[in-house]
Amino acid sequence: MEKPTDQTAVIMNRLQEREREQMLILSICGSLAQALSKAEFDTVVSTILKEELSFDDFILASADENETEYHVFYQFLQKNMPLKKLAVNDGFFDICMDSADTIIFDLKTLSEKKNNFPPYISTVNTKGFKNGIGICLPYIKGNRNVLFLFFKNPSAFSRESSRILRGIGTQLSITVKNIMLTQEYESKISELKIQNRNFSEKEEKPILIKNEGFHGIVGNSDAMQKVYELISQVASSQSTVLIFGETGTGKELVAGAIHNLSSVSNKKMIKVNCASIPENLIESELFGHEKGAFTGALETRIGKFEQAENSTIFLDEIGEMPLELQGKLLRVLQEKEIEKIGGKNTIKVNVRVIAATNRILEKEVEEGRFRSDLYYRLNVFPIQLPSLRDRPEDIEVLGNFFLEKHAAKNGKKIKGFSKKVLNSMTANTWQGNVRELENMVERSILFAKDEVIKEMSFTEFFKTETSTVENEFYTKTLQEVEKEHILKVVKKCSGRISGPQGAAVLLGLPGTTLISRMQKLGIKKEHFTD
Repeated sequence: MEKPTDQTAVIMNRLQEREREQMLILSICGSLAQALSKAEFDTVVSTILKEELSFDDFILASADENETEYHVFYQFLQKNMPLKKLAVNDGFFDICMDSADTIIFDLKTLSEKKNNFPPYISTVNTKGFKNGIGICLPYIKGNRNVLFLFFKNPSAFSRESSRILRGIGTQLSITVKNIMLTQEYESKISELKIQNRNFSEKEEKPILIKNEGFHGIVGNSDAMQKVYELISQVASSQSTVLIFGETGTGKELVAGAIHNLSSVSNKKMIKVNCASIPENLIESELFGHEKGAFTGALETRIGKFEQAENSTIFLDEIGEMPLELQGKLLRVLQEKEIEKIGGKNTIKVNVRVIAATNRILEKEVEEGRFRSDLYYRLNVFPIQLPSLRDRPEDIEVLGNFFLEKHAAKNGKKIKGFSKKVLNSMTANTWQGNVRELENMVERSILFAKDEVIKEMSFTEFFKTETSTVENEFYTKTLQEVEKEHILKVVKKCSGRISGPQGAAVLLGLPGTTLISRMQKLGIKKEHFTD
């Protein structure tokens, strides 16, 4: 009979093994999240997954939703296999899709039956592999994916291997989707470049770039690529997300993208704007109330948390939530239960919380307007959204996106912006960010008299002289100050960089150094020439 100390040691060893296993799963998911091309995906499969799963062939098959055919997205042994459509009901793909369990294929038995195998099965069959498994990966909106692994040695696939596969399954599906979106985007850009090369024009004509973006979010800058990576990393989990950013940066779009990439994307995301609900009604709005709980409560009300059961709730402007209600929200996050106003029983809820704010919550905590314990509970996975002025390379793409959207809505044929307007848009600070840009584009469409927007009147940003209340989001960075100063000096020198009357002399820099700084700051010739 085992001694108690021996049993404790066994339990501790198992816990440590599981912890190592979870850390491994997180590490693999992180590597997969960064793969945006098949070459990068192949690197992860060939190194990390090959070492951990000991497979002899790794095949990932994918089908568009509602399609009757599928294709091999990736095969470890034949990376350059030509794309071929295969019938979904081939006895391999469909069997895996219809099962929640791992399907085991005995290739020797299958060979005796002499079925018409798909090409990838024939390939592994001729190489003498004995066993294979098929796993249906978690559903991602628009795609159905099945993973096949084949082994020469059947014992190579262990219970630990099975748990690892289940742990990375959602991220595998997300990575496949991301790579497909990247390929589609690059294809469109290539087509656009070809069209631009073949298009000769005698007079200036606008450039219109279509961009569907990342799950409804438009922008290709490095800053936004980092945001997309964070979204991809957290979407498949149940972790609470806190989105920071100035007003108009697209916090609701980011919340929507996280929900749409999650395992509950087939359910509705419930949205609550904490700033738009009167203080005396917000508790009832979130948690509901019983009939007769207070004057005017004529019937039982289902709160937003109950409506979001097994789905996502988005709490926008969380920094505006009254202090007394913050404690009740903290209880929901900690205990996973709510209590209706006037109710006697607690109600268990399974809800993923995404919150957003344009306030600096650390400062709100310091000044006693926001509970520190709630802040730490919400701040599990923070995502900071960049302001529009911090990603100027996205302004033209966003402008053209909104131009196409609102021109069609208003029934006007507007083809684009003049070079002058584009330069002014890029130089503007956009204190209202993407929302302000969209409003300005729509206004310009309404006033436009030609097919090209040639004028745009920018909103003045008024600041009070007092500095007692300072919005830290609008503090200029040293890079912004440097960029503005260099632009002023270059304009003063009529665009001359080097030489006795060039900007480099006034700035006390060698001409080559100034040119290098201008390139790093994104200053182009059109920014200082009319």
